[in-house]
Amino acid sequence: MVEITFLGTSCMQPTKERNHSGVLLSFKGENILFDCGEGTQRQMRFAGIKPAKITRLCISHWHGDHVFGIPGLLSAMGADQFSKKLKIYGPKGSKRYFEHMFQSFAAKGIVEHEVHEVTDGVAFETETFKVICAPLKHSTPCVGYSFIEKTRLRINVPKAKVLGIDGPLLGRLQDGEDIVYKGKKILSSDLTYPVSGKKITVFGDTMPCEGANRLAKDADLLISEGTHLDDIKAKTEKAMHLTVKQAALIASENNVKKLIITHISPRYKSTTDIVSEARDHFDNSIVAEDFMRIDV
Repeated sequence: MVEITFLGTSCMQPTKERNHSGVLLSFKGENILFDCGEGTQRQMRFAGIKPAKITRLCISHWHGDHVFGIPGLLSAMGADQFSKKLKIYGPKGSKRYFEHMFQSFAAKGIVEHEVHEVTDGVAFETETFKVICAPLKHSTPCVGYSFIEKTRLRINVPKAKVLGIDGPLLGRLQDGEDIVYKGKKILSSDLTYPVSGKKITVFGDTMPCEGANRLAKDADLLISEGTHLDDIKAKTEKAMHLTVKQAALIASENNVKKLIITHISPRYKSTTDIVSEARDHFDNSIVAEDFMRIDV
């Protein structure tokens, strides 16, 4: 199961209710933070998440509301005795930005880290999942990300019961290993069946584009900015953002199962109209709130 925690859901300016951008994805010991706006480490404290639990940081782009929290986070991770190397991914220019960032203050206790610049394709991969990226259309180099759980095997329980197989032997079969049981060889393929993994896509800032459609395609969950309602679309396009309607259309046109709108403009004191506009074009839509948690 994948757990998503929203640490910040506002756009350029934080509000009393919404912090700058930050989405945490947790899966089998991995805690992947997508963007790290100002105040993210404090949001994590409120949410009961230790900064040292972060294993990877994925940066969408280098506008301040998405990255101003990075120095504080890396300092807090050091104070929390983070003992590994933090792996960081971001668009072209990320290495240069990191160098400049840590030259701008008397850096102390910053955890060891390595920065990878990514553009299109697989950003990183483990035995159980991969994260792919694609370029988005914004006013500075920007990428979106999709977390894709790999296909896994599930036990055909009725068949296993008939044969009397249980315990550790089932685990070996589920790992794809053939076994010998009561002198008879049992193939993993005879007692298991494949189950497709979950796909979760996260957009930072973007306009409608091919990369956004590609990442959203067949996603179980799309987390997308929806900065403004469509009645001020011209203002939104000038800033190279998505309206709520545009985010909903991306979900609708790409077979997405569920849409969560985030990166909300401070001009909206209520989410009622945002939810209404999203559901006019994609029914299974909700609006993110700070500290909201969902399981996928």
